[in-house]
Amino acid sequence: MPLDVDAVALTGDWLRHAPVGAAALPQQIPPPDSRWQRGEVVQALYLADEADTAWAEWYRHLAEAGIPPACALPRSLWTWAVDVTVADLSDEARLARVGLPVPRPGRRRWPAFQAVGEQLAAEGWDGLLAPSAARPAHAVLCLFRAGPEGRAKPPGARPVGRPRRVAEPPIPPVGMTT
Repeated sequence: MPLDVDAVALTGDWLRHAPVGAAALPQQIPPPDSRWQRGEVVQALYLADEADTAWAEWYRHLAEAGIPPACALPRSLWTWAVDVTVADLSDEARLARVGLPVPRPGRRRWPAFQAVGEQLAAEGWDGLLAPSAARPAHAVLCLFRAGPEGRAKPPGARPVGRPRRVAEPPIPPVGMTT
């Protein structure tokens, strides 16, 4: 049975951080697992609604791994233009319709979210919009990558220009949770 979700059309610029020198859409072997999917099932591109959300997600990842921020620099901040329609899981009520709580930091909670994300990908959705676990008042966009080994660029998304190089740890964003 299909999941009870609404569609939301998104147009505009979204952001992602990556190691300096990495491609805008890198191929990672093996493909990584993330909150909304397991890499062996479906690959994804994760984008943030604004720079502070991207950095909050970065700080959350570093905190979980016990990595000092200065050891994970420099980074590139890429801008992606999106024009997509995705599953809307952007608030507590929409998440509850698919049996999920609001995302919180921590990998222990990932399996339930991964099951929903993988089902949405199997149902043909291009991706999903959800609250950031690291900055709950803001959003992340998970776009599914199709094709052999997830090599295809997500539909309706393209990198814009060159990335901005960030060599010093950004100021931790307001509203961040780790």
